[in-house]
Amino acid sequence: MNDEQKMIEADDRLAIRELVDRYAYCADTRDAQGQMALFTEDTHFVVFMDSKSDTPTQVINKRANLFPVFDNLNTYNATMHFNGQSMVTLRGDNATGITYCMAHHLSIKEGGQKLMIATIRYHDTFTKENGQWLFSERKLLVDWIENR
Repeated sequence: MNDEQKMIEADDRLAIRELVDRYAYCADTRDAQGQMALFTEDTHFVVFMDSKSDTPTQVINKRANLFPVFDNLNTYNATMHFNGQSMVTLRGDNATGITYCMAHHLSIKEGGQKLMIATIRYHDTFTKENGQWLFSERKLLVDWIENR
């Protein structure tokens, strides 16, 4: 790999990481429209509330249909998504990756605070469209949930 190819790969890896982090930022700031803009038009978004299950809890097949999923975060008083390690495999204008996340969801119920912490792994497929990396598929797998 020559120096130019190394620079392009480094730029792509950084852009993909920024995409993953932007998703979390939009979630925590309740920017559902901004979160939706991170996906291709024909995106495939799949939720597995039990990562060991072969049957998804929810499947969405178009960016336009993502709004209710992201808007649902408004049921919490606050959230904080911490992205951890990630692995990305680049293949030209396509890539795949896995990102780990600790998602904290705070609610006020019965006069007290309730905290739900979910450990999440995202299995992603990325596509570069018009020079911008987007999610073309995002599988959200919940490994476990703790309620406090």
